[in-house]
Amino acid sequence: MSQNTVRTFIHRNVERQLVREYLLKETERAGFGGLQFQRTPEGTKVTLRAEQVGRVIGRKGKVIRELETRLRDDFKLQDPKLEVEEISEPRLNAQVMASRMASSLERGWFFRRAGHSTAQSIMDAGARGCLVTLSGKITGARHRVEKFQQGHIKFCGETALQFMDVGYSVAVKKLGTVGCSVRIMRPGVKLPHEVTIMDRHEAGLPPLEDVSYIIPEEDESVDVVEEPAPDAEDVIDSALERMAEIEVGSNQEEE
Repeated sequence: MSQNTVRTFIHRNVERQLVREYLLKETERAGFGGLQFQRTPEGTKVTLRAEQVGRVIGRKGKVIRELETRLRDDFKLQDPKLEVEEISEPRLNAQVMASRMASSLERGWFFRRAGHSTAQSIMDAGARGCLVTLSGKITGARHRVEKFQQGHIKFCGETALQFMDVGYSVAVKKLGTVGCSVRIMRPGVKLPHEVTIMDRHEAGLPPLEDVSYIIPEEDESVDVVEEPAPDAEDVIDSALERMAEIEVGSNQEEE
C-alpha cells in the first residue's frame, strides 16, 4: 500500500470523526444516536440517527439545510446529503443512553443511582447484556472508576466488534469531568458457542433408511474357582522343612 493511499484513509477517518463530533454537539438535545457515511457518485450521503427527528429537520427543513451547508463549507464534504433516521428503541442505543446518563449526573443524581438505573433500563428493553462505566472525579478529588454490569457481554474479539454497540459521553460537574461509557449487546444475538441441534425433518433432510445390524452373541460364562490364599505359618513350616532336607542332603554327600 502506497503512502498516498494511507494518507487518504487517515484524512478520511479524521474528517468523519470531526463531522461526528460536530453533529453530536449540534443535535445532542434531539437524541443523537450515531452516524453512517456512504460515498456515492452523486456525493457523500450522511445518515444521522436521532430520537427526535423533528428537532433535527427543523421548521420547513431550516435546521437540516444549515447543517448541510456547514458540512460542505467547513468540512469540505463533496455535495453532502444529510438524512435523518428515527431510532425505534432509544434504550437499545448506546449513544443515547450514555448522553442520558451524563445529563442525569449533571442534574445531581448520585452515580450509583444513575448507573443502576441506566443498566436496568437497557435490560428491560430486551438487551442480552450491558456494561455501564463511569470514570473520573465521581465523588471526590481523586479519580476512580465504577462499573455496572448486567447480563452477558463481550470485551474483545470479532464477536465484540460485531454484536456490541458502544456509546460515550462526558458529564461536567463541579468537581471535574466524568466519562460515561455504555456497551450494549443487542437482543437476539446468537454467539458462536451457542449451537442448536435440530431433527432431520426440522432441517429439511430426508429420514434415514433402516439399517440392519447384527447383535453379537454373549460369551458363555466360565466359572472361575478361586483358590484360598496360603496361611503364613504353613509357608514358614514348608520353608523350614525344605531347608532341613537340603542340609541333610549336603551332609550325606560329604560322608
